[in-house]
Amino acid sequence: MIRILPIVLLALPASALTPKEEIAAQVAAARPILDGWQNQNPERAQRKLHIVYWSPSDREPAPRYRERLSTIMEDIRKFYAEEMEKMGFGPRTFALDHAADGLINIHVIKGRQPYAHYDVPSGDEIRNECKDQLAKEGVDLENETIVLFCNMSNWDPEKRTISQNSPYYASGTNRRGCAWQVDSPILELSQLANKGDKVQDGQYGNISLGRYNSIFIGGIAHELGHALSLPHNQERHDQHENCGIALMGSGNREYRAAQRGEGLGSFITLAHGLRLASHPLFCGSVKGMKDQPTAAPSDLSIKADGKALVVSGKVTSKVPVYGVVAYFDPAGGGDYDAPTATAVPDKDGRFTLTGNDLVAGKSGELRLFFLEANGIPSGFLSQTPYAWSYLVKPDGTADVSAIEAAMTLKPLFDVASQGGAAATAAFGKIDFSKSDPVVKQAATSLVRAASKTAPLPVPADEKGAFCALTTARWTSAKTGYGAASSGMLPEAPWVFAAGGRLFPDGLYAHAPATYTWQLGGTWKTLSGSCGLIDGRDGSVGFRITGDGKELFKAAKVKDGKVHDFKIDVTGVKELQLLTDDGGDDVRSDWGAWLAPVLTR
Repeated sequence: MIRILPIVLLALPASALTPKEEIAAQVAAARPILDGWQNQNPERAQRKLHIVYWSPSDREPAPRYRERLSTIMEDIRKFYAEEMEKMGFGPRTFALDHAADGLINIHVIKGRQPYAHYDVPSGDEIRNECKDQLAKEGVDLENETIVLFCNMSNWDPEKRTISQNSPYYASGTNRRGCAWQVDSPILELSQLANKGDKVQDGQYGNISLGRYNSIFIGGIAHELGHALSLPHNQERHDQHENCGIALMGSGNREYRAAQRGEGLGSFITLAHGLRLASHPLFCGSVKGMKDQPTAAPSDLSIKADGKALVVSGKVTSKVPVYGVVAYFDPAGGGDYDAPTATAVPDKDGRFTLTGNDLVAGKSGELRLFFLEANGIPSGFLSQTPYAWSYLVKPDGTADVSAIEAAMTLKPLFDVASQGGAAATAAFGKIDFSKSDPVVKQAATSLVRAASKTAPLPVPADEKGAFCALTTARWTSAKTGYGAASSGMLPEAPWVFAAGGRLFPDGLYAHAPATYTWQLGGTWKTLSGSCGLIDGRDGSVGFRITGDGKELFKAAKVKDGKVHDFKIDVTGVKELQLLTDDGGDDVRSDWGAWLAPVLTR
């Protein structure tokens, strides 16, 4: 049976509850929903976190690896239990597989290649090398969560230098996950309080041995969080003052820092405590763990309330929703700097959710996750279908015009990939009377693109006073991912929004990309904007050339930044708009040329 939970997310003053009061109220409300569903026709299993130790073919495991890693993993297990208990969930944490001697059972695997063969991106290769042996030892990588220690550090005890060339990342769901970590001879829990001895780390410089262990033991705890399906987040200002640094933000570097008298250390936010509470490794329930998410919000409204964002709506779900988590992610910085807000439905399904920690002068992305009692959130890590771009003005007030546009255009977005007829029909049903004109313009461009309307003549043959490059025929075009296109993006969010602003039209230009037009020397000015599509965290370089001469350059544009341009193209016969990777790789480099127009 489908349960309909009405959601009303109202604004509360930032000072309404302290972090401690907020935790007490929400956990007390969440547990009956969560525990009640899991205890009805329960399905339980003792799942364990498995530890793997991998070495290149020309290396042996580092000294005392088993003793060291056993004490480290036991402490991380204790850390998670302490954090969950402080929130009121009881000492929920993961179980470890112990051998008869009391130490952790560690699966030791020898790689197929020597050290020089492997590098930071070698995670999948290393995991695949472990797969067959782990299967023989009863660990199915497709259905278990592992921490995979890579013996890829280089320690010089005389020079006291340490470096690592290891995979160091993680990913996971409620069913399976993998955290790639690096081991070293100086990774030692007992050294956390050591402020006197120094090491020279290749990444962090001259630091104490205690600081080194905070960073790298905290790194294990942090990446394990990802393997448990947690995305990054940042503590709110009130949490920072009272709790410390969020583990899934920069808190990996502050693990147990209080032992050295260096601050409060790291902690798990309520947002992530709520997510962990239903994870099968933490709660022992496997009821519905293989299901697909069913929570589907409707009638959503996201409004600006001064310097806060307020959301209201309704969610439909087959499994009880015991929590809602919102991430308010300012542009730049990946998602490390995304503070959170949380809510739990009351007996009528109503709850309050308000985002107050908005960053002035930046665009951002609001991401909503609905937490179902079977441990399945409505998204993967930081990815969710419920994401919207917003803008925060320099005075700190929120601008949700891009969100309002996205909600107005949702019927069109739902059929954007189905072709022109479906897009045209959806367009005809949208009421644009209360929308900014740019919303209808963007919708018109999307319908044009979905209908594959033939482009207008090349600019050289255009006789009018202006020529939109998005509708003019290009001589050639290529992009680094997907096909060159104008009017719509190759996938959601479909329309051209950058820096929290919606544009009427655009050219999709994932780096590296080149668009070329013949102008015939008859145009005077080219104006428009360029930027990274909202929600993408890459960096893109933009250039405009005329007959091979550079006319405009924006060397490295990141998420949230839009560059406007107005350049002289007098006498130019061949015009090119180019994007490159901004000096790094092309991951997430969704560049766009936004409403570029030629005028006489």
